[in-house]
Order: sequence, then C-alpha cells, then structure tokens
Amino acid sequence: MNGNETLERQQPDALMLYGFWYRVLPAEKLHRNQLQKAVTLEVPLALGRDGQGKPFALHDACPHRGMPLYCGRFDGKNVECSYHGWKFDAHSGQCQLIPSLTSDQKLKVDRIYAGSYPCEERDSYIWVFLPEPAPSGAGFSKAAEAPFAVPEIPKFSEKYRSAYLTAEMPVSVDHGIIGLMDPAHGPFVHQAWWWRTQHSIYEKRKNFEPIANGFRMSAHTPSSNSAPYKLLRLYADADSITTTIDFVLPNLRSETIRAGKYWFSSLTTVTPITRNHCRIDVVACWNLFYSLPFVPSLLRFVFAKFVEQDRSTMELQAEGLKHNPHLMLIDDADRPAKWYFALKAAHLEAQRNGGELKHPIAGPVTLKWRS
Repeated sequence: MNGNETLERQQPDALMLYGFWYRVLPAEKLHRNQLQKAVTLEVPLALGRDGQGKPFALHDACPHRGMPLYCGRFDGKNVECSYHGWKFDAHSGQCQLIPSLTSDQKLKVDRIYAGSYPCEERDSYIWVFLPEPAPSGAGFSKAAEAPFAVPEIPKFSEKYRSAYLTAEMPVSVDHGIIGLMDPAHGPFVHQAWWWRTQHSIYEKRKNFEPIANGFRMSAHTPSSNSAPYKLLRLYADADSITTTIDFVLPNLRSETIRAGKYWFSSLTTVTPITRNHCRIDVVACWNLFYSLPFVPSLLRFVFAKFVEQDRSTMELQAEGLKHNPHLMLIDDADRPAKWYFALKAAHLEAQRNGGELKHPIAGPVTLKWRS
C-alpha cells in the first residue's frame, strides 16, 4: 500500500455559512437602554436591550445615509439615528419617524426598515440568526422568524452552575474549527503539570457516527491521561463515567459527561467575525462539586489557560498561513477535519440546488490515533 493514499490536500475556502444562529457577545455585556456594536460574519450589528430587558439586533447602518445606529439614541423602545433623527422600532427595524418631513409630504415611513435579525439570550450569550445576505442594493423589509430554535446546552438537573470564556483568534473560521476538533495536538499545545505532558501519549480508539448536519464521538470513557478524568474518579464511580462529543454545522462542538447523578455539559463555538478573524466562546454547565464555591473560578482558570494556549498557537500558525498553503490531512487523526470540510461543501451544494444535505459519512466508523 502506498503511504500517500491516506494523505489529502485541503484548501480552506474561508466561506462563511449563513442561515444559522451565532453567538455574538456575552449577555452580561449588553445593558438595558444602551447600544452596543458588534461584527459577525462581516455583518455590522447594533445590539441592545429594551425596557423589559429583551435583546434585539439591528443592521448597524441607517437606511437613509448609512450612519451607524449604535452611536444613536435609544429610549427603551426606538433607536434614533444620530445624523438626521430617523427612528426605528428596536425589534422590527420598522421606521417610526422622519423628523424632516413636512405635514404635506406623504411618504409612508412605515414601509422603510432598518435591517433586523432574530435575537435571543441563551446560556450566558446573546445569539443572532443571520440569514443569507440580500442582493446588493435590495434594502431591507420585515425580518422573517428564524426557522429553528437557538442552540442550548443540555442540563440534567434543576440546580447547576455555569461559566463562560471568550477569546479572539487571527485565523479563518475553518482553521479555528479544525483546531477545535483536532485530537492530536493536546499533549503538545496543552501541556501543564495539572493536565498532561508529552509522556502521557498513548493509542486511542474512538467510535464515530453520523448525526444530522454533523457527527458524534459516541459515548465512551474519558481519556485516563487527562486531569479532569482523574478528578472525576475521586468523585464518582469511574465505571459510570461516559463522555459524548458532537460537532454540528456551522460551528457547534458540544460535550456531555455523565457520571450517575452528576454531569458536566459544554458548548463551544467558533464564530467568524471576518474571513480571517474568528472568536472562540466556551460555556459550561455542571452540577459536579455544586456546593464548592471555588469550582467556577477553578474552571475559568482551566478554560482560560486552555483557550490561551490555542489562541497563541493559532497566532503563530497565522504567520505560516500568510503563504496560503494547502493542508496535508492524514488518517485517522485528521479525519474529523476532513468530515468538517465535506459537511460544509455538502451544505453549500444543498443550498445551491435547493435539496437535502447529502451526508458525507456513510455510517459508524472507528478511528485510531495517538495522543
């Protein structure tokens, strides 16, 4: 067998996937009666909370002369452009007032819309649904409802704690995502005396299966060379501990650890800001060690260390990526990355043809690697 048969050259296209919910910013950063700007998928957004605390998202450009709306005034119901005072309903984007119109001018202002987007608060974050962009110059009309619900972290008890972490990375969403699902970099990037070292590498076998718009690492016992697993063994019956990891388009990696009545869930997303800049957001919920007050701080420390190691690695990787290299992906460790590119291509093809996504994974498969 030729050793090159397991190699695959892959050129990331940096195309961003519309028609999905995306995390935009932590919920605690959005205050009532204030406006905040953000960019997601190169779409400028003006965000805020109304008088009842409900979040909203508008296209951050007044349809009159393009003035950013985030720098305008907000009275808890309407957003007023700071240039000419045009007012728009914060949730629908419908124009409410054009101050310069005289009494005999009959322009129907309610036909004018600043772009608005479905917006929800869930699990410590503000999410916005971003549809396919309208053709250039088409303008905006009343926004349609999102066709499916915002993603949510599974919880398995009424009482739980949570924590989140966010970090920006100077690479495309493709590199951010395949870095997120890469199983082989851990012993080299995430080295720490309290985590793991290169000396802890051993061969692993994991079972995968296709799921809607993604794939799943089937329920398995967590890696015994990781510190969290060792800690879990002190807290629960080691034989009962299982981990399930899913990846679902466009950018969702969820992990659930169950140990009898104890559980830990996380949802990590890699969100494109621009074609060459993305952001990783991690939110975790758990009832493990619920009564210990220092656990949230400890988890934030671990998350921060983990994400910073990834961020600094990708910052260095960005130097090499300036030369636009093709990626040399190998089996089996890089198979999840291959699946991601195949799923993304299948989704884009389904959009072009108006058909169903043809899943690139035929059925269950076992992968092996050393890490």
